[in-house]
Amino acid sequence: MMVRNLLTAASVGALLFGLSAAASADNWRYAHEEFEGDVQDVFAVAFKEYVEDNSDHTVQIYRFGELGESDDIMEQTQAGILQFVNQSPGFTGSLIPEAQIFFIPYLLPTDEETVVEFFNTSTAIHETFPELYAEQGLELLKMYPEGEMVVTLDEPFTTPDELRGKNIRTMTNPLLSETYRAFGATPTPLPWGEVYGGLQTNIIQGQENPIFWIESGGLYEVSPNLVFTGHGWFTTAMMANQDFFDGLSEEDQQLVRDATEAAYEHTIEHISGLADDSLAAIQEASDEVTVTRLDEEQIEAFRERAPQVEERFVEMTGDRGAELLQQFKDDLEAVTNE
Repeated sequence: MMVRNLLTAASVGALLFGLSAAASADNWRYAHEEFEGDVQDVFAVAFKEYVEDNSDHTVQIYRFGELGESDDIMEQTQAGILQFVNQSPGFTGSLIPEAQIFFIPYLLPTDEETVVEFFNTSTAIHETFPELYAEQGLELLKMYPEGEMVVTLDEPFTTPDELRGKNIRTMTNPLLSETYRAFGATPTPLPWGEVYGGLQTNIIQGQENPIFWIESGGLYEVSPNLVFTGHGWFTTAMMANQDFFDGLSEEDQQLVRDATEAAYEHTIEHISGLADDSLAAIQEASDEVTVTRLDEEQIEAFRERAPQVEERFVEMTGDRGAELLQQFKDDLEAVTNE
């Protein structure tokens, strides 16, 4: 796996070449957190194709590890070295504490149709979050779901008690750590590039990710017990450096918005059935994989621990976070009661 030290002076130098004309350049740089063919890459490629089909601009895509880890590419976007970036709220939470709301367990449903409708219609997503991202010099263009979170472990589990003493890898996200403490495990923040080796050497005993990422990253090879806990969806956000975006012509701003919308629609279509296909590929590749789907009674033992995570979220974010949480719940109620 490539890690932070791959961000060499040469790669930064290549990015800085011609930066003085970045605001008006027709070659836009876009980095994301995943491998070729993964969901963020599908989104980025669709965005690139729309831009290049409908303008003279070009888009250069940088995938996981090419410019460092998630924190690196965010720093480069805020500095204007990159024009566009895809980053999960799991990492953005250090900049925007309210973005950690996506890691409150059992807040989002697991039904794909309902999740997509929520992202399409949510006031929190479309009105509140753009303001929060703008405070950090970022133009939030789209938030979208990637897949249901699945926990992998060194042995199957069905109760919180069975997670005691287990080191579960988390992103550098305080609320996600709080979730796994609530679940009974020991949260262990690690960069993505260290996860496979950490599982292989038993430094960590488990981790969580969407099933397609468990497949593409080969995590099932070293963490073969997959548990569907129903506790949430992996969410990501695509954004632009705000100074760059504000400096675009109205025509180019609309081009970016249209390309983003086209990429979103393509990606939502792409994730439909993706989890089933990825699980089938994993099971075909390994005889050691086990799959556990918690039933409602088992889920309830985990769900009843969610309120303490909500409380911690409000402690971290204050009145603004409390208002956002209520808006989230109102938005979810609107789509679940249709």
